[in-house]
Amino acid sequence: MKNLSIEIIKNVPTQDQVVEIVERKGTGHPDYICDSVMEGISVALSREYMKVFGHVLHHNIDKCLLVAGQVEKWFGGGKVIKPMEFVIGDRATFKAGGKRVPVVEIAEESVKEWFRENLKRVNPARDIKVRVALQPGSAELTDIFERKGRVKGANDTSAAVGYAPFTPTEKAVFETERFLNSPAFKTSFPGTGEDVKVMGFRKADVLDLTVAMPLVAGYVKDEPEYFKKKKELEEALRDFTSPLPFKKVTLNYNTLDIPGEGLGGVYLTLLGTSAEDADSGQVGRGNRVNGVISLNRPTGTEAAAGKNPTSHVGKIYSVLAHRIAGEVYKRIDGISEVYVWLLSQIGSPIDRPKEVSVQVVPAQRLDYNKVKGGISSVVEEFLSEIEHFTGELTRGEYPVC
Repeated sequence: MKNLSIEIIKNVPTQDQVVEIVERKGTGHPDYICDSVMEGISVALSREYMKVFGHVLHHNIDKCLLVAGQVEKWFGGGKVIKPMEFVIGDRATFKAGGKRVPVVEIAEESVKEWFRENLKRVNPARDIKVRVALQPGSAELTDIFERKGRVKGANDTSAAVGYAPFTPTEKAVFETERFLNSPAFKTSFPGTGEDVKVMGFRKADVLDLTVAMPLVAGYVKDEPEYFKKKKELEEALRDFTSPLPFKKVTLNYNTLDIPGEGLGGVYLTLLGTSAEDADSGQVGRGNRVNGVISLNRPTGTEAAAGKNPTSHVGKIYSVLAHRIAGEVYKRIDGISEVYVWLLSQIGSPIDRPKEVSVQVVPAQRLDYNKVKGGISSVVEEFLSEIEHFTGELTRGEYPVC
């Protein structure tokens, strides 16, 4: 490939750097909600387009705002004063070939379905208002989907980056949130909300975890019980983090709490998410497509969630870069880290990036010619199968948050 650049660089691997900072926003976080819901709308629309027309039509469901509502909480319960509002924006195809697509209905139902499945304390009919502000796309971008060819042309000039492998810190942050929102944990601790945020700060071989997770007001009768339950949750977290491969793990849980302040000194939720009254959300402010926000790593500028899975490289290349990086790391011995950049040019077929750049951080002395051949094979393999890959994206087989 003429447009493939391969470098062996002498960077200090991320896990060996003195300081590393990693964040993950969990299921009930407003930003995660926006990313996950909008991706769900794209998948549902793509399914309808495939059913009616045999292929995905133009849409980009990647702009939204979750406006926080208002609730009144007390020990033992609460009530919704003003519902949350979910505003869905950007572009979609409403009709083609004389056939109408129920875009608004699909979007509204997708929102309700997501909340029913993920935030069971939210009543979609009562606790959230949905406003669909989608409009038809421009003629030029819509025309991409009518042009002949095995694969679509890129609908943007964009760049994305992926890397492998996860560091122990990235893995710890990711798995801590997944543990706290797992069905098993929620069964053991049903009085915990889904709005979990984990911030990991590693200095040398000591990991500091700051966790925010509210307790559900209906499960807490008074302040003493809140702090009793909090202690139990801290013990469960210590048990979970004790096997982590660090010299020491420091846990900080709900650090804004102050005993003796009543409702003002505890973190309670009514519906499981801070969007009920404290924090609004937007697409693109949450996790990257590999599930974490890793400040030591390079990152792209695109919000992948909700983008078109067959032509929008902001989505396709963001996921693909991580997959290529992961495969390079798996296949080639002696690599400590690998980074993959993919650059598109609007209108060019998505299987022909303008540039592919791969940087390898060696764990031992590497033969450049052998590395080059192995990396080239991986890149060419993934690009040659991109039509299959976009089909998987269309079906929502790759999480993007």
